[in-house]
Amino acid sequence: MLAGFAELDRLLDQHSKAALIDCTLGGGGHSALLLEAHPRLRLIGLDQDPTARAAAAERLAPFGDRVQIVATNFADYSPVEPVVAVLADLGVSSPQLDVAERGFSFRHDGPLDMRMNPAAGETVAELIERLEETELADLIYAYGEERLSRRIARRLKHDLAEQGSYSGTAALAYAVAGCYPPKARRGRIHPATRTFQALRIAVNDELGVLDRLLEAAPDWLLPGGLFGVISFHSLEDRRVKTAFVSDERLQRITRKAVQATAEEESLNPRSRSARLRLARRRDA
Repeated sequence: MLAGFAELDRLLDQHSKAALIDCTLGGGGHSALLLEAHPRLRLIGLDQDPTARAAAAERLAPFGDRVQIVATNFADYSPVEPVVAVLADLGVSSPQLDVAERGFSFRHDGPLDMRMNPAAGETVAELIERLEETELADLIYAYGEERLSRRIARRLKHDLAEQGSYSGTAALAYAVAGCYPPKARRGRIHPATRTFQALRIAVNDELGVLDRLLEAAPDWLLPGGLFGVISFHSLEDRRVKTAFVSDERLQRITRKAVQATAEEESLNPRSRSARLRLARRRDA
């Protein structure tokens, strides 16, 4: 994965005073490395998660006024100047997964929330309650590619009718796993993984905001500027690949997605599913 950033390093060396937009700032890890490697680089970091922004502000404080942190979803942003690169690391971050109160993971029991911005939008609990059974099944199938979506939706709506609500993520995961045959519950991937992915994508409109970014970001770039996207599942990666191939403003750099090396996976197991694609803004 790191090898895929060599093209970005070369570009930043050529445009030493340019600005870069990190669309998914998170804790500021990627941005800190880039700022250290390129002492005159300016960074615009976007994130809708207040906890992530606070962590990034602390981590990036040594870089002073070279860093601007903006509280926004990247789909709602428009820069005031062209930038040399736009980077987006999609999906949910490790801190979000590891904090039970955010409700993203069934490995840590927490409330049924899953919102990237905890101050806006409906929670997973509210989404499940609002949707009809057929709508919920279609959502789980479309966003989770879950073949048992209808059985799962029927179970979830039945439980809600009987008991009113689920106590948290662990109870929801248990209900989903119960829809699988006993032997299928002991696979490498937990039976609730696809359903949780689908619900998280729906609550945060992840594919919708990605489509808006893919449409807008090429216009943010200087001629020759780079657009890089790291995705974590096929629904995202297909959209990025299609955009990079079909958008006349862009020239694809990575014909195949760059994946993490074995060494990177050993250091960060969650990088196993990461796919990096890069494209360059064509000259006007």
